[in-house]
Amino acid sequence: MLDFKKEISKSIANALKLNNADLYSFVEVPKDSTNGDYAFPCFKLAKELKKSPMIIANEIMEKIQLDNEIIEKVEVVSGYLNFFINKLTLAKIIVDEFSENKEIEKCDIGKGKNIVIDYSHPNIAKPFHIGHLRSTVIGQALYNIYKYLGYNVKGLNYLGDYGTQFGKMIEGYKLWGKEYDIEKDPINQMMDIYVRINNLCKEDESVLENCRNNFKKLEDRDPYCVELWEKFRELSLKEFHKIYDIIGGKFDSWDGEAYIAPKVPEIMDLLEKSGELKESEGAKIIDLEEKNMPPCMIEKSNGSSTYAARDLAAILYRARTYDYDKALYITSYEQVLHFKQVFETAKLLGMQEKYVNGLEHVPFGMVLLPTGKMSTREGTVVKLEDLLNESIQRAKKVIEEKNPDLENKEEVARKVGVGAVIFNDLANNRIKDEIFDWDSILNFQGETGPYIQYTYVRTKSIIEKAGENSKNIDLEFLLDEDSQNILKLIYNFKNILIQVTEKNEPSILSRYLIDVAKAYSVFYNSNKVIVEDEKVKNARVFLTYATGEILKIGANLLGIQMPDKM
Repeated sequence: MLDFKKEISKSIANALKLNNADLYSFVEVPKDSTNGDYAFPCFKLAKELKKSPMIIANEIMEKIQLDNEIIEKVEVVSGYLNFFINKLTLAKIIVDEFSENKEIEKCDIGKGKNIVIDYSHPNIAKPFHIGHLRSTVIGQALYNIYKYLGYNVKGLNYLGDYGTQFGKMIEGYKLWGKEYDIEKDPINQMMDIYVRINNLCKEDESVLENCRNNFKKLEDRDPYCVELWEKFRELSLKEFHKIYDIIGGKFDSWDGEAYIAPKVPEIMDLLEKSGELKESEGAKIIDLEEKNMPPCMIEKSNGSSTYAARDLAAILYRARTYDYDKALYITSYEQVLHFKQVFETAKLLGMQEKYVNGLEHVPFGMVLLPTGKMSTREGTVVKLEDLLNESIQRAKKVIEEKNPDLENKEEVARKVGVGAVIFNDLANNRIKDEIFDWDSILNFQGETGPYIQYTYVRTKSIIEKAGENSKNIDLEFLLDEDSQNILKLIYNFKNILIQVTEKNEPSILSRYLIDVAKAYSVFYNSNKVIVEDEKVKNARVFLTYATGEILKIGANLLGIQMPDKM
């Protein structure tokens, strides 16, 4: 596909005799289309050329040579060069792409690059609550998008299946296990045990010490503790799979902390050899005072490993196993300091520089609910399964009101209900706290998942009524403003996906899909698609088809399934 940005930057480079590669990143898409389809901010060159942006813009304007079949015109405005692309060329590019391949051709920008993404990671013996939703859907969306762009991606579900919490669970089961039937209702029963033992630990320090000792026994492979741990893990995973089946969570590895824990001794040896491992009050730490951070604890005073030590062991294991170029960790912003400490300590492991530089924490905000802050310790959690089921039922109610005769209402309600929850999570910048409000989430007219799905269903309905698509599209009927707005958005699809990976920000794609749906609504309200004039009809049906394909591909990348009817 013709790259307009590349053509523009090449022309500017020739005019100024500069490096084209440097200029390419400066070319931007203006928010206001009256300022062109692309703009070049000349202030980016002011320091290098020792001239004002206005002088640079005028000099480029005098010397630049452009192909009129690519760029129709250029304007100088306040130190910017505004470029307007050739409408006919744009239309031809999109028509050729869809007509030949029947879908947007995938990009191979990531070919030969390895990405590992650590996401979801629920805790064994605890409910899969709404707090895990964000990590799961953000991670899955990034997984899908990186893969679509040609990267070799590995999705890792680093299960929380180790740590002092299991010492607590073991102690609780010793005390009250006969009171529970955890086989029948695993998560709720285990959660009740956890809440009870946690409360008892607050009242009795000796009980907490027993819990710590239980975890040390688990690390030392005590048969009783290991047997209980395996039981908790197996029962929990069965419950988790029910959730993943609903929201589409897929992983290449389920190796959790327990799998990594035996690799911690090597980390201890490497840190000892670095000369930076120090003893502090019986524990072993890495002093990070020079980095303006608290110390990173590697080993507790009772000799058991820490979460940080296991994360370091995981980093070393993943570097050796996956040879990653980038390793992403999708967790809440509450763990920002933890990952800063771990990534800084990872520099002491003697790994290749690319592995350390490739480490990236991708933090996200909290989910804000009317019920207040969640706490597993206190037993106040909103279970994700309950929330998803409620969303599906609410969607079904709306569908029954709008289209009571719809076939497969259960299946459509599932796609709409689950899609609404996922889209709400991905609609805004990930670092912002997510506000969960049913009235806005399931609004078919707002900037929501159901709105995108409804627009897609509309395109399907129009194409079905129009009959077979014609392969002969007269480009002259795709030059109007409404059609061009859609074509420009479709052309920009791959660039949007690249922007997502540059910032690890799925909301860029979410907002883009809203823009596409809105642009098509404007087009649809102003232009009747099925008309007597075959040439006009063919052009508008093609535009409808292309819009639907982009909405479907984009939504699928976010983890949202599209119904054919609503």
